Amino acid sequence: MGTLRRLDTDQQVGLLFVVLFGLLLLLSAVIVALTWRESGEESTEDARERRRNLRRDLRALWVGALVFWAAWASGPLGATTALGVISFLALREFITLVHTRRGDHRSLLLAFFVALPLQYVLVGTRAFDLFTVFVPVYVFLAIPVAGALAGDPGRFLERNAKIQWGIMVCVYGLSHAPALLLLDLPGYAGRGAFLLFFLVVVTAAAQLAQETASRRLRRRPVARQIDRSFSWRAFGLGLAAAALVGAALFWITPTGPWQAATMALVAAGCGSLGELVMRALKKDAGVRYWGNRSSVTGAVGLLDRVAPLCFAAPVFFHFVRWYLV
Repeated sequence: MGTLRRLDTDQQVGLLFVVLFGLLLLLSAVIVALTWRESGEESTEDARERRRNLRRDLRALWVGALVFWAAWASGPLGATTALGVISFLALREFITLVHTRRGDHRSLLLAFFVALPLQYVLVGTRAFDLFTVFVPVYVFLAIPVAGALAGDPGRFLERNAKIQWGIMVCVYGLSHAPALLLLDLPGYAGRGAFLLFFLVVVTAAAQLAQETASRRLRRRPVARQIDRSFSWRAFGLGLAAAALVGAALFWITPTGPWQAATMALVAAGCGSLGELVMRALKKDAGVRYWGNRSSVTGAVGLLDRVAPLCFAAPVFFHFVRWYLV
């Protein structure tokens, strides 16, 4: 630990990525070995579905790690731009699967080409006070005004609510991820990458633990019509796993083990419940994945991969900023 503390910030973050990619390589080798062993046995449709989900989750982890590395390597401006592009693609996936009309064009132009860029400009300039209220105050008032000026009253409330919800999840929620990189904490300058890494790891740990527990425990689902695998026991085990991982990673945060475990609980709880919300939206839209190949989004499944982060990032950011700054 003393050797780690003698490294400068860039060296510590570089070592972090070495450990991260090493763990991913190890995890990939284990999953490939398990897949080969199970494929040689009698295979049911459920087993094939589990393997597909496992491979999809692994790909998502690799993509997330590479994006995370690229964002850090390109500096604060590059990180903000990269997350802004991801936010744009996620919002496009969301809107593509939502029923819109000609009267929504002005609202959509406002969302994609005004609200989204301005939100990330506020992140990049560290205008955090305005950044936290820009979407829920100004954009949410401007969107229905633009819709009303189009003169189409048909299903007006439903159409505007869907656009606002897409902005809330894909723009407002996700924009808090680069904000963590730029957040200045006392005695923690330049180490924002550790906070983002902490957030991603504890959220992913909760998701993996919850998914594994739901397969093994076979408990009564809480919301059968939305997600047959979501149960309170699996959710609790996911939170417990996140808390343990968070406490183990306290040394990369500006807090002690108990505070880090609490931060992990908050982030994991928001991410898991947010994932359930997004599954409800997919059920409503009649799709299995946001990036269905039958769609024309061009970014297959991106929103599926970042959905827990969209819900966890804003709460985690405010938790850290409120209690630690």
